[in-house]
Amino acid sequence: MKKEENSLTFEASLKELEKIVTELEKGDGSLESQLKAFEKGVGLSRDCVKRLEEVEKRVELLTRNSQKELQTNPWPENS
Repeated sequence: MKKEENSLTFEASLKELEKIVTELEKGDGSLESQLKAFEKGVGLSRDCVKRLEEVEKRVELLTRNSQKELQTNPWPENS
């Protein structure tokens, strides 16, 4: 992935990925431009997945109890 893409926040990466998907669904543009957009989208997708996995690991570490067992709690509901 290019350095500029890697510096995007998760939210910015996801928004850019959604924009690319929308453009690809239209089918406009040359084959070459669509391929470049697809390649960029794959990179953004991989980056988003990697970031989500990292967050999941951090949350898991933070929710372990003193016996090192994973303790899951229900997500608080909006009242």
